[in-house]
Amino acid sequence: MPFANFKVPSGTISAEDKKKIVERTTELYVEIYGERARPTTVVLVDEVEDGGWGVGGNVLTAAMLNSDA
Repeated sequence: MPFANFKVPSGTISAEDKKKIVERTTELYVEIYGERARPTTVVLVDEVEDGGWGVGGNVLTAAMLNSDA
């Protein structure tokens, strides 16, 4: 069963964006594995609470991601 898990900052994408992620990821797996993958492809879109992740040893927030700096 193909499986993909996307983690995004909470509140930064719409329900329509999540739908696009699910649809396009499913299509990618179908392109790779064929139609047999479609009915069993699982795509999770997890929203991570603000400050719940980091890069390079620094905690990131939505404000930091949206800044121009």
